[in-house]
Amino acid sequence: MVEKELAHSRLTQLLEVESMHQRKMRMHELSDAVIALPGGFGTLDELFELLTWRQIGLHNKPIALLNVDGFFDPLIAQADRMDALGFLHAQRGLLMSEQHIGPLLDRFARS
Repeated sequence: MVEKELAHSRLTQLLEVESMHQRKMRMHELSDAVIALPGGFGTLDELFELLTWRQIGLHNKPIALLNVDGFFDPLIAQADRMDALGFLHAQRGLLMSEQHIGPLLDRFARS
């Protein structure tokens, strides 16, 4: 992303890696939890990969959507639908959602 000039220029620290997979692994290694903010395809890719890793037991970190102004409402509805149809095998609870950061951090503290 540095070569495509997508790297933020005013960071206190920039970690460069060779691939998107290495980027996701590094972010996972450095994190205690996952919070997806409103974003695009890359955000969803990272979210779903970490949800899948948790589902198959590769980590036990809490994962949540910061659902600002209902941005993720359609995704939450789809997750509820997949659960109702039996595709999530009782694992719908792996993905939390809150509209504000305070309640979300409180839920993380309890998980």
